[in-house]
This record gives sequence, C-alpha cells and structure tokens, in this order.
Amino acid sequence: MSTNMPVIEVLDTRLLRAWPLPMPSAEGDKEDRGHVMIIGGSREMPGAVILAATAALRAGAGKLTVATGQSVAQLVASALPESRVIGLPETEGGGIPPYCVESFRSLTKRKVDAILIGPGMQDEASISTFVRALLPIFPDAKIVLDACAMGVVRGSQAYQEDAENTGPTRLILTPHAGEMARLLGDDKEDIRADPHTAARDAARNWNAVVALKGAVTCIASPDGQLWQHDDGNIGLASSGSGDVLAGVIAGLAARGASVEQATAWGVMLHARAGRQLAERIGPLGFLAREIADEIPAALRWFETAE
Repeated sequence: MSTNMPVIEVLDTRLLRAWPLPMPSAEGDKEDRGHVMIIGGSREMPGAVILAATAALRAGAGKLTVATGQSVAQLVASALPESRVIGLPETEGGGIPPYCVESFRSLTKRKVDAILIGPGMQDEASISTFVRALLPIFPDAKIVLDACAMGVVRGSQAYQEDAENTGPTRLILTPHAGEMARLLGDDKEDIRADPHTAARDAARNWNAVVALKGAVTCIASPDGQLWQHDDGNIGLASSGSGDVLAGVIAGLAARGASVEQATAWGVMLHARAGRQLAERIGPLGFLAREIADEIPAALRWFETAE
C-alpha cells in the first residue's frame, strides 16, 4: 500500500449543508426523482433486496424496479407493492446465470439512473460474470456493488478490461473490513489497522468510490479524496443494516447525486437514522427495516440542522 496520505475530510453536518442534494422541482413527476433498479435476493436471503429497495425509496427515488430470483419473486412483489418485480432463473448456488443479462436489454429503452447489484445474492462466480456483462448495457447508470457482486473487482486489471471501467467513475463499492480483505487478498487486521490507505488504494485501482464500512467508515474516490465518519453506534452492526445503506446510496444516486455525494450522504443518513432509533428505542435491538423507515426524518434533520 502507498504511504503518502492526503487530507482526510470529516463528514459532519457542516459539510452536508454545504453539499446539498439535488431536489426535484415541485412540478416534477416520479421520473424526475430518478429510476433505481435493484438486482438481488436469493432463496435463502430474499429479505435483503426488500430492505435495500425500501431504503432506496425512503431516500427519495421516484421509480423502482427489482430483479430477483424466480423462487422468491412473488414474495418480493408482495412486500414491495411500489415496485415492478422481474423474476430471474437461478443457479444452484443461489446466483443469477450470466445469460440472464439478456433479460435487461428491454430496460435500456427506459432511463435507469442507478443500479444496485448484490444484496442477498450468492454464487460470487456467476454474479461476477453477470456484472461484467451488464455494465456495458447501462453505460450511463451509476452502479452500486454490494455483497458478492463486489467480487467482480478481484484481479482489478481483468475487471477493467472486461467491464470497460474507464473514464469518470460511476461505480460505488460498500465493503466491510472482511470483504475488503478478501477482495484485496489482504489480512483483515491489516485493513482495520490502516483503513484509509486500503480504501484509497482500492478506489484508485478499481476506479470506484469505496465506502469501507466500520465503526469508523472511510470513503475514498479514485482521485485520492478521503472522507471519514466516526459514529460508533453499535446498534447499526446488525443483519440487514448494510443492505439498507446500499439502498440509500442507490436511491440518492438515482435522484441525481454524484457517486461521491451519494456515498457521503448515504453514510451520514444511515448513521443519523441509527442514532434516532438508539435515542428512541435503545442502543441495541432496533431492526434494519426500522433504519430504512427513519431515512426521511434523517433527511429532514440534515436539511434543518444548524
């Protein structure tokens, strides 16, 4: 890892107030608020895509499409009446066969502003091949990769060639320390010891904005910018919390936020929602689905905080 460390900017209310989110006009419709597509879920983890999709809508996206395994598509549709739900064939390992990318070509006729891939998915090998095939079909969409979909960046040179990941970044990755260690082929404790350098080097190598999640979350962009948020809310360390964060980021990106802004705001909104729940319910025991439901109030809090 390189050692020349740039300035780390602290994510706080002051920074967000100076970096306001794009807002639709009062006369706008759902298209103006952005179309987000979420690809995820599996037989064993259908709830992850539901959490992420709910969070994307709570973050203000106007239109939602969900693509998930055929075995759970009806369940997901029942839980998300606001969404169009597409059922896809599944591999034995709980992933999506790469040939399913052809099912998405018809969606290119509609504007898709942001795509989140990964929550609740399994079978990293098939998903990585699927992601490499999907990205060129949606060249203008911002892409959030979460969970096993992040495996596409293993061996970053091959990834850049296959996915044509060049030019201004449109990718966001949201690993925790264990996932980052696997992606980099590094040791988890080394990642924890120097998360800023790990995030910065990964962002540069993958041409992506990287949010390295933890009690201290480090965000890095390919040009070397670094942000840090230190929250320490242990209640957020629970099943489904990361799915909610990824959904919030995707929803903000669909609204028109840049990949850097969507990630920074997403991390802060997620933390603020957790704090609201901790103050009202207690520091432990609140649920990921409740985090998603707190996002509108968190948005209002940042808009009005002094």
